[in-house]
Amino acid sequence: MSTAYDVIVVGVGGMGSAAASHMAARGLRVLALEQFEPGHSHGSSHGLTRIIRLAYFEHPSYVPLLRRAFALWRDLETGLDEPLLHVTGGLDVGWEGSEVFEGSLRSCREHELAHEVLEAHDLTARFPGWSPAENAIAVYQPDAGFVTPERCIAVHTARAIQAGATVLTNTRVLDVVPEHGGVRVRTSAGEYTAGQVVLSAGPWMADLAPELAPVLSPERQVLGWFDIAQPDAFAPSRFPVFVLDAAEGRYYGFPEYGVPGFKIGCYHHHAERVHPDTMTRTVSARDEDTLRQAVARYFPQANGAMRQSTTCLFTNTPDEHFIIDRAPSAPQVLLVSPCSGHGFKFSSVIGEICADLVQHDRTSHDISLFRLARFARSDRPS
Repeated sequence: MSTAYDVIVVGVGGMGSAAASHMAARGLRVLALEQFEPGHSHGSSHGLTRIIRLAYFEHPSYVPLLRRAFALWRDLETGLDEPLLHVTGGLDVGWEGSEVFEGSLRSCREHELAHEVLEAHDLTARFPGWSPAENAIAVYQPDAGFVTPERCIAVHTARAIQAGATVLTNTRVLDVVPEHGGVRVRTSAGEYTAGQVVLSAGPWMADLAPELAPVLSPERQVLGWFDIAQPDAFAPSRFPVFVLDAAEGRYYGFPEYGVPGFKIGCYHHHAERVHPDTMTRTVSARDEDTLRQAVARYFPQANGAMRQSTTCLFTNTPDEHFIIDRAPSAPQVLLVSPCSGHGFKFSSVIGEICADLVQHDRTSHDISLFRLARFARSDRPS
């Protein structure tokens, strides 16, 4: 099969833009295809700020990847007028025995991360934007903050083009067809061939890789920005990013940055399984109420009008860990980016992993947690 490119990247979001940048920098012939414009608001890689944190309650094995991600974000922002990575510190707040608190503490201890354990009164005294529950307990970890997703995508995309990649926007991928010796990608603008394809289409993954449909659940999320009575308490220098286990649900939030207001979201918002082409993108009064429950109780100084809101998508796997693996029936197809709502912070290092796998079919990073075969284990005979 004659191929015009070494690799085609489908989806130029957080993962795809990073993969294209890393692969082009290594001299690979790269074509990247995006159905909208990079940094668009239809998928999972927008919203002005995304949390990055080392104290990872989800699983300690993410911590080495995060260390590399931090370093790569710093490399990427070299020479820019404004950083891509903003360090604020991070809080993982819950109660004794809660998943967020205990998991964060486990990661800190296992990987010897600098951290402090704060009781509720310590949390209020140090961070006056908070009004925690009486039984609240928190892990504070100084190596946390946020990255700016739209700018990260723009810079990765620009670096890919500078290194020789071709990036086609407003080009919808219709089909990915593995063929002997490579892959054929049919699009709204024609057909393209390559030796391999990196499929990083976020909530559209199951459309292009039907074998993933049984294990993927795209889910509608809502983010809101609330007016602040005392803005100083929510400035990046005084208000760390956070994840909060509370009676009302699990929330995540940010200091004021980029636009006015305190930004907050609720994990698994209303548990709405959707398709990205047909989901409701209008934010309702019920959506606002879900966010305001936490704002009013735990951040009363920011319980003003919801000034701005947006929707985005999580693409969840059953265990909420990523998928980074070859398609079982087509090893020339690399499946990347069903990231269960916590992947953007990793996109810098996942781009490096993609380049390793495409170029060498191996990587020094431990990605064993993300193998697709794990979902079949329960079906194996004992």
